[in-house]
Amino acid sequence: MPMTITEKILADHAGKDMVKPGELINVRVDLALGNDITAPVAIREFERIGVATVWDRDRVALVPDHFVPNKDIKSAEQAKMLKEFARKHQLTNYFEVGRMGIEHCLLPEQGLVGPGDLVIGADSHTCTYGGLGAFSTGVGSTDLAAAMALGETWLKVPESIKFIYKGDLKPWVSGKDLILHTIGDIGVDGALYQAMEFTGPVIEALDMDGRLTMCNMAVEAGAKNGIIAPDEITRRYVEGRAKREYVFYNSDSDAAYAAVYEYDVSQIEPQIAFPHLPSNTRPVSQSTGVSLDQVVIGSCTNGRMEDLRVAAGLLKGRKVSDQVRLIVIPGTQEIYLQAMREGLIEIFINAGGAFSTPTCGPCLGGHMGILAPGEKCLATTNRNFVGRMGHPESEVYLASPAVAAASAVLGRIAHPEEVA
Repeated sequence: MPMTITEKILADHAGKDMVKPGELINVRVDLALGNDITAPVAIREFERIGVATVWDRDRVALVPDHFVPNKDIKSAEQAKMLKEFARKHQLTNYFEVGRMGIEHCLLPEQGLVGPGDLVIGADSHTCTYGGLGAFSTGVGSTDLAAAMALGETWLKVPESIKFIYKGDLKPWVSGKDLILHTIGDIGVDGALYQAMEFTGPVIEALDMDGRLTMCNMAVEAGAKNGIIAPDEITRRYVEGRAKREYVFYNSDSDAAYAAVYEYDVSQIEPQIAFPHLPSNTRPVSQSTGVSLDQVVIGSCTNGRMEDLRVAAGLLKGRKVSDQVRLIVIPGTQEIYLQAMREGLIEIFINAGGAFSTPTCGPCLGGHMGILAPGEKCLATTNRNFVGRMGHPESEVYLASPAVAAASAVLGRIAHPEEVA
């Protein structure tokens, strides 16, 4: 029976020749992930199970990245719990502050996720790793606890939706714009518990950073996972990096899909998601009247090297508007170092921006950029719900790093071509 890439990965990890959408299966897990918000709950549940230790100390990753560096006593206690659990069970992949990064930037960089893997994480944006050709999805903390003990989890096989992108990208249009446009088209529940499979010549030409960005936001359309078939771009990324053997899966040409969407990207311009949903999208040309108080460049969606390069290219020799505070957050320590080597940090600081150690901080309204009542922020993050970045009367607009950099200069939402 023909299968999609998602179905093939699930079948192999379930020890079955084939699976069908709707089928409940038990699958072995290649990696289980927790962070400083979700892992403490999982650790308490793990201890209630009563097993002596984790199923594989090399395949449980703990990354304190949300409220770190610790913003208060409570966050310090949560981070301490991760450190003590990692020490007790001799976990290979515990990442302390100074060595950590934003989890969904860090794990691919460290080669802990590869093509064909099945990864679960107690964080909804675990779906990021589909950019590598892996099946990855977010789970609850209790499911993470069970996986840490058993090395397996259960799930329902999702239907797949195919998204085909054709045509030539306009200048300044990126993977972030493609996924925002797609979510705007199908809605925040348009792929509910389904696999979003991104295909077509535009995706085949997209770099790894863009692919990870697109899969990262699949969950904003309600998807179980996002995924892109691995190819030579994938191979070049994982060679010399992957910690385990990996497998390239592809969908059969006659695989069944619940729906198929086709987009002519030549008709897509940079996108803005207005408050208070990622699906409330408009082209930037219809959005330039919105004044801003804050701009954030970073997060697990857009904190990678190419994101920083694009933003720095637009900010070089320019100044951030006096009305705006610009916060730039690299995804990992290695990205931080590379940005320093390339002179990007100096560009951001000379422009009047603040450059941070890796953290999820402002994205979830944790710290490092909380909004006051009435303030407006344009961010390269992935969510803009009510109160997401601070006060419930603040507003968050989502966009690409190029739009963010241009907007920081002009003090309002702006098209990159206005400053390029």
